[in-house]
Amino acid sequence: MDRPDMTFQRAPLVDTFGRQITYLRLSVTDRCDLRCVYCMKAKPTFLPKADLLSLEELTSVCDSFIARGVTKIRLTGGEPLVRKDILSLIDTLGARIGRSGLEELCLTTNATQLPRYAPALADAGIRRVNISLDTLDPQTFSTLTRGGRLEQTLAGIRAAKDAGLKVKLNAVAMQGVNDRQLPALIEWAHGEGHDVTLIEVMPIGEVGVDRADQFLSLARLRETFETRWTLTDLPDNTGGPARYVRVGQTGGRLGFISPLTGNFCDTCNRVRLTCTGKLYMCLGRNGAVDLREALRSGGPDALDAMLDTAMRQKAHGHDFDVSRGAQAAVPRDMATTGG
Repeated sequence: MDRPDMTFQRAPLVDTFGRQITYLRLSVTDRCDLRCVYCMKAKPTFLPKADLLSLEELTSVCDSFIARGVTKIRLTGGEPLVRKDILSLIDTLGARIGRSGLEELCLTTNATQLPRYAPALADAGIRRVNISLDTLDPQTFSTLTRGGRLEQTLAGIRAAKDAGLKVKLNAVAMQGVNDRQLPALIEWAHGEGHDVTLIEVMPIGEVGVDRADQFLSLARLRETFETRWTLTDLPDNTGGPARYVRVGQTGGRLGFISPLTGNFCDTCNRVRLTCTGKLYMCLGRNGAVDLREALRSGGPDALDAMLDTAMRQKAHGHDFDVSRGAQAAVPRDMATTGG
């Protein structure tokens, strides 16, 4: 299974709109030790272990994507670090970096497990982690995570920094929830040397709230920030949908991901694979192909053929709607698809 020296052998993954897929977001588990209100239900039903791709199968799937031109893999969940033996997968994929076409292995996490894992992640070749943090107010944090402790996440952020990992904080901007707390979060993060990216609420999953009550336009939020700070647009592109500015007063970098007010689908270069092997070509669409079935029934060749099928099915973009009473674009929770 270990093939760190493999080279590109097949055609790149290109959809019918001419977009090449170079970025795989890979969920390794649907489980999480927090219950964020925009990500999952208060009492989620987790999948049985037999439904999940094994670590060996995850490696095989990643190798197929790399052979088709994927250069960046981001491990997600749920919370990826709660999966048993996750370090063995990370070590295996880390060995691919620079030797197989894979250029970067990243991780998205809630940071609760980083005091335990951060040094090992750095040793395995991970250089950057995205950490979810929506507020520095302990009570708001506890409410948003349904009982999480802010200090636990802050300890994880410190551990990542101490291990030499580049930290980017992701915050979902929510009207009337954390909007007034975001400036303090940004100023603190920049003081610690961390980038921050703000994300608009997306209508994904039936989580028991009307998204119209939470939705906050990042275009409007930026206008508010500009009464406080000097923001200078940056040409930076990290391979994702964020658009960046430099905050003059802090010197730090601030990103905006605005899937509703600033649709970025034209340049989409990514797909998402769930821990059960369902490949979603768009976060906001239901269409998926089953890579687990292809792999288990026909091996790597069948999986490779299914990737071609996926490229023919990839839509041009989502059609998110957060108007009052609007249904979720897709019924599955964010944690099901991968954060």
